[in-house]
Amino acid sequence: MTTAPLGPTSNSSAVAAARTILTRLHEVMASRSHAQAKLNTVVEVIGASLDSEVCSIYLLREGMLELFATRGLAQEAVHVTRMAIGEGLVGTIASRAETLNLAEATAHPDFSYRPETGEDKFHSFAGVPIVRRERCVGVVCVQHVDPRRYEEVEIEALQTVAMVLSELIANADLVDEEEAAGLAAAQTGPEQLRGLTLVKGLASGVAVYHQPRITIEHIVAEDTEAERQRVYLAFDKMREQIDRMASQAEFGSGGEHEEVLETYRMFAYDEGWSRRINEAIDSGLTAEAAIERVQQRTRMRMRQIDDPLLADRMHDLEDLANRLLRIVSGQLGTAASAGLRQDAILIARNLGPAELLEYDKRRLKGVILEEGSLTAHVVIVARAMGIPVLGRVKSLRGKVREGDPILLDADSALAFARPTRDMMIGFDERYAKNREKQAKYAALRDVVPITLDGERIAVNINAGLREDMPNLQLTGADGVGLYRTEFQFLVSATLPNRERQTRLYREVLESAGNKPVVFRTVDIGGDKSLPYLRHDEDGEEENPAMGWRALRLALERDSLLKVQARALLEASAGRVLQVMFPMISEPWEFDAAKAVFEGQLAHLRKLGKTPPEAVKYGAMLEVPALAEVLDILLPKLSFLSIGTNDLTQFLFAADRSNPKLAERYDWLSPAILRFVRRIAVAGHAHNVPMTVCGEMGGRQLEALALLGIGIRRLSITPAGVAPIKDMVRRVNLAEISAAMAGWLAHPPVSLREEMTAWAAQRGLIGD
Repeated sequence: MTTAPLGPTSNSSAVAAARTILTRLHEVMASRSHAQAKLNTVVEVIGASLDSEVCSIYLLREGMLELFATRGLAQEAVHVTRMAIGEGLVGTIASRAETLNLAEATAHPDFSYRPETGEDKFHSFAGVPIVRRERCVGVVCVQHVDPRRYEEVEIEALQTVAMVLSELIANADLVDEEEAAGLAAAQTGPEQLRGLTLVKGLASGVAVYHQPRITIEHIVAEDTEAERQRVYLAFDKMREQIDRMASQAEFGSGGEHEEVLETYRMFAYDEGWSRRINEAIDSGLTAEAAIERVQQRTRMRMRQIDDPLLADRMHDLEDLANRLLRIVSGQLGTAASAGLRQDAILIARNLGPAELLEYDKRRLKGVILEEGSLTAHVVIVARAMGIPVLGRVKSLRGKVREGDPILLDADSALAFARPTRDMMIGFDERYAKNREKQAKYAALRDVVPITLDGERIAVNINAGLREDMPNLQLTGADGVGLYRTEFQFLVSATLPNRERQTRLYREVLESAGNKPVVFRTVDIGGDKSLPYLRHDEDGEEENPAMGWRALRLALERDSLLKVQARALLEASAGRVLQVMFPMISEPWEFDAAKAVFEGQLAHLRKLGKTPPEAVKYGAMLEVPALAEVLDILLPKLSFLSIGTNDLTQFLFAADRSNPKLAERYDWLSPAILRFVRRIAVAGHAHNVPMTVCGEMGGRQLEALALLGIGIRRLSITPAGVAPIKDMVRRVNLAEISAAMAGWLAHPPVSLREEMTAWAAQRGLIGD
């Protein structure tokens, strides 16, 4: 059977010609001949179809690309000519998994001449990778005597051939897939991924996509109309999902998410994209193969354009195409539903806290995100779980493949995909030293943090999940200085009722034993919006971090605060309840919140139920304005907590979720330290205990500064307890207090550098 050459053609004739090629390839695939005979036939079909004197197939064998079949080159070169990954044009295609289309092959810098093939008389060259399970396992290429670039329809035909060959290769076991997976380093080399540290730590494992990419098993369609209907239904479902996302609160607050969503919408409703997929189906491909072929062509076009904005758009379309593939294939679950089979580094655009909690904590070693921010609640959950997180990694999905080995060094804001042996050895040494340090810190569990001059420092932990509570005993912390009650709301699909809340709070108190727990009332809104609790009647907020959130929202929805108050009071029966209110701006807000609790306490007594032994009321100082009215507020408080995360961004008018600002404003800035010192002085004057909650107190140098300005109580992430205890036991409070007074009176150019040198001289900061 002869096949008419494609050449330049219209869309309709191109589709017809492509269908003819696919039909012929289907016949080859269905024949009883052995794999080598099928490959020999394929090169003849493609060479004739593309009017090319040469068509060759190279497959990966023992780490090299071996010529398996050719039309036009010397037959003596078959199974003799071999190239390394990255060597020559064929090796370049394999290493980059990208298409090449050259009018003059010898002009390319990677061109490598092999005399045994007899290819010296051919000028034009085009080749595409043969990809199996996201690994390049071979290359199919064509050559022509006359210099010319191949037409788009011819490149698409080659891509279709490559897809069919991947199925043939898998069925005939021509390539060892385990070997191919193990050759990731040879195929693409090590890749450094630079981002923003969200949670510190070291971890290693294989890359696992939160939303797994689909392996296409069937390329050739048996019923074209049935495949078309599958795509129509998938498009409808995908568009419904995008529209539903638009109606959810977390996508209704403006900014980057809104831009992403609008891009999604643009692609989801793009008629050109759906038409090209339909044309691919008309050519005889299954729905999955059609989506993938169109996506391959889009990738090739986008890589030819050196425009960062267009590159970002390619990632958006890639994400949407993967979503469409999951829908059409019926594989809608995340990697969590399939379970982790080995130590894993999770790869995702972004994550919610509930999604993170679905994973097996024994296997999940780290997370790398394309987005992510320091203040996102998923980061707080990850920190509580002890899972390092690297965020803001650009072009992540284009650099990391499923199953790639990953070294995650979130301490240095780096990760390495497909590391070299030397990289792995160096990482193992760092990891071993880190383990030694952790073992040393574990020995401090029962050590009381007392300074050299005899002052007792209280070191508490922050928590928010039932699973966090064992850390209280593991670290030897004094108690829970901040229990974030909103986490129960964030991981729930519906508003938790009073019974559920009461049960959780009671379990938390029982886990704590005789150690105190400070419950913060629900802090939702801002970046912690709940889809089941919306307030969009006033429209979107331009700055949600400073908007209708935390206590402001709770006082408006008094039933929400009343239910939580009742649950906390009932759970604390016969115990001391310590509760504090977040984001207070003025004293009257504290009075209003306390009145809600007092009202529920009176109701509880009226019902004859056992009340708490006592209720201690506190406030979170996060809004700078509150510092100006502490003389009014402090006499009403049992304790005061300083929330340094929000306080910092409000003082500097700097959104910490903005990567450009995330590390610009230092916690060791004189402005912050002078402000906190003023609060500490006021608190001591009124004999009100003060605790610093948040990231600042969990870092040794920052905690040292806090001790120097009068703070004696810290509440920090569990991982920070031992390092802080270690530092406290080495410091002389009088000495650091005097040093801080001098630095804040006459600030040096860099207080951080000055303090680092001072602390290093005295051996105050850990290894």
